[in-house]
Amino acid sequence: MSGYGSREVARMLGLTVAQVRAFVRDGFVKPERGDRGALRFSFQDLVLLRTAKGLVNAQIAPRRVKSALRKLRGQLPAGRELRSVHIHADGDRIVVGAGEAQFEAESGQVMFDFGTAELARKVEPLERSAENAGGWYERGCELEETEPARAREAYEKAVALEPGHADARVNLGRLLHEAGETSAAAEQYRQALAAHPINAVAAFNLGVALEDLRLWEESLLAYQQSLQLDPALADAHYNLFRIYEQRGQGAAALRHLRTYRKLVL
Repeated sequence: MSGYGSREVARMLGLTVAQVRAFVRDGFVKPERGDRGALRFSFQDLVLLRTAKGLVNAQIAPRRVKSALRKLRGQLPAGRELRSVHIHADGDRIVVGAGEAQFEAESGQVMFDFGTAELARKVEPLERSAENAGGWYERGCELEETEPARAREAYEKAVALEPGHADARVNLGRLLHEAGETSAAAEQYRQALAAHPINAVAAFNLGVALEDLRLWEESLLAYQQSLQLDPALADAHYNLFRIYEQRGQGAAALRHLRTYRKLVL
């Protein structure tokens, strides 16, 4: 079972582990559990958590957020996921954007999102002023929560100007992975490592992407590399435990499981 643990999710989303677990208890996401009961979050879970965090931070009552997300799931066409639409707060309303259409999640009322249009007018001159890779990277970080598509464009511009900008590549890789473009994500993580060989997050994310691509041997090596760079990366220990257990390498699996337990308990 691939995915991220509670600590990694908390670090990526700027939450505490307690907040992540609270979102799970409240039913915002339903992550799978590993063999020992540890929570394992998919990229879809990360998208929902980021959305829920943004709405709650905008002073939308958690019960309304939960109800709106549940209702929206039921309204989406078969095969379409929540990560394919943009969900944000506009005052006290929960607004959903699907292409050019805008509607309220709770009432279903079609609307034009004047707030987003105004934001776009404000952001455009700022983007023109982002003349270097660092500026585009910062712009991408600012846009990720509200406009992931524009964030992706900003990261792409950052790496075009500075191919060795490892942080931009890691973030771009994560957005690609969230969008289901796993091979492209893996390539971004590889490029990040080539530019910054001691980037443990890039190595770990590469391991997750390769595992999703069923490239087991390459995934194992990436996880091992991440631990060489950061031996306290609990999720890498857990993922290696699973891989070794599936391969019948009990001693190696147990070693990583013990280390994982020490780190998270």
